Amino acid sequence: MLEILLAGGWALLPILICSLAALAIVLERFWALRRAAVLPPGLGAEVREWARSSRLDAAHLAALEKGSPLGELFAGALAVRDRPRELIKERIEDTGRHVVHRMERYLNTLGTIALIGPLLGLLGTVIGLIRMFLNVMAGGIGDPTKMAGGIGEALICTAFGLVVSIPAYVLHRYFRSKVSGYVVQMEKEATALLDDLSAPRPAPPRRRAAAPEAAATQAG
Repeated sequence: MLEILLAGGWALLPILICSLAALAIVLERFWALRRAAVLPPGLGAEVREWARSSRLDAAHLAALEKGSPLGELFAGALAVRDRPRELIKERIEDTGRHVVHRMERYLNTLGTIALIGPLLGLLGTVIGLIRMFLNVMAGGIGDPTKMAGGIGEALICTAFGLVVSIPAYVLHRYFRSKVSGYVVQMEKEATALLDDLSAPRPAPPRRRAAAPEAAATQAG
C-alpha cells in the first residue's frame, strides 16, 4: 500500500487530505444526527404537558434549549407563549432556520470534496502524462520503464480521486435526506405545540352566589 501511495506522486497528497477531512465530517455527522439526539423520544408530549400546566420557568427553558435541536425549537416558541399565534409562529420559523443550519453543518464541505475528488484525480492524471512525455522526450521510447512511472502516477491519482468522491457524494446525499426527514418531524411537533399554546384557556370556575332564602335566614 505504501508503494502505491509513493507511486502516486505529490499530486496524491491533496486527495489524501480530502479523504481525511471527509472521514472526520462523516463520523461527526453520524454522531450529531442521531435520532435520539435530534428528536428525543417523548419530548413533544412532555413539553406540551408543561405548557398546559404552566410549569415553565427560565431554568426549564434554558435546559430545553440546550438539550436538542427539537428542544431549542420548543424553547423558542415557549419564550413567547403569551403572544398572539402569528408571533409564536414567526418565532418558530426563525428558530427553525437556525436549527436546520446547524444540522446541515459541514455538509457543504462534504459536497465540495465529492465534487473536487475527480478533478484532483484528473489533475494527477495530467501530471503523470506530462511526466511520461518528458521522459520519452529525454530518452526516447526504447525503454518502456521510463513511461511506466508516469502512467502509474496517472492511474493511481484517478483511482484515488474516485474512491474519495463516490462515498463522499453518497453520504452527502444521505445526510441531506436525513436532515429533511428530521425537519418534517420537527414541523409536526412544533405545530402541535403551537395549537396547544393558541388554544383558549378554560376560565376559572366562579363561586355561586348564595340563594336569597339562605341569605335571609343568615340575616335573621
